[in-house]
Amino acid sequence: MNETDLLHELAPEAERLLERHLSTSKEWFPHQLVPWDRAAKFDPRNPWQAEAHPMDEAVRRALFLNLLTEDNLPYYTSKIDTMFGGDHPWGAWNRRWTAEEGRHSIVIRDYLTLSGAIDPVALERARMQQVSHGFHQPIANAFEGLVYVALQELATRISHRNTGKLLAQYDPAGYEVMARVAADENLHYLFYRDASTAAVSLDPSNMVIAMERQVRDFEMPGAGVEGFRDLAKAIARAGIYDLTIHHDQILVPVVLRHWRLESLEGLTPEAERARELLVARIAKIERVGRRLSADREERAAVSA
Repeated sequence: MNETDLLHELAPEAERLLERHLSTSKEWFPHQLVPWDRAAKFDPRNPWQAEAHPMDEAVRRALFLNLLTEDNLPYYTSKIDTMFGGDHPWGAWNRRWTAEEGRHSIVIRDYLTLSGAIDPVALERARMQQVSHGFHQPIANAFEGLVYVALQELATRISHRNTGKLLAQYDPAGYEVMARVAADENLHYLFYRDASTAAVSLDPSNMVIAMERQVRDFEMPGAGVEGFRDLAKAIARAGIYDLTIHHDQILVPVVLRHWRLESLEGLTPEAERARELLVARIAKIERVGRRLSADREERAAVSA
């Protein structure tokens, strides 16, 4: 099956999932979550001072990266339009998704500006760099696109949620912002997960090949941010997102359990080989993740 036929066959399911999304999603307003009373306490036009806004540096970096990821929305919208097309219902979903993701950027940016948690000058410079860089995840076709967005939306939900949990000890208002955004991201994940599951039923071989390629090459949308590796290391040390979380909370529940990778039947020889490679890669990710987590725990114990 080619990708045009796949999207045509999936159109009724995409329409059903869009209707489910619209009936499930809740209306909310960024201005109602932002702590406006802080506007009189912090003037973003003045030089920023980190010590005036106490916060774990990993949480600060996670907020920085989370917002820059949301800021790159124009590229994600165009990429989804290229992968799935602008016709109903895929186009209708893409436009709705864009509107909701734009709201995430608005509320996080307003919160960070008012709270003073991040240097607004550094944040704007990074936004300009990020959006100018664009989005370069290698996605060859709609099969790979479905796999990537399902994994990525879940990863984003986890990152936002865990950032919010750590932020709660410093600022309950920040926790509410991140929890609200994470709830939206979960609905986005469910749309893509279930659309991908339907695609697996239609063409398991091409979907398994797509799974292998996207798990192998997976990067978060924020990978284009300058200094991303250092940011990612700090976020991993804080337990917000690391390889173990990637394995335990994304690859195992989605690829192995929901898409039933190991029990799929009738695969082509190429897909069978892709499955073997993917199962081995997932096992390797688990081993590396566990080792890195143990190393971090040991270093933390020594430091303590």
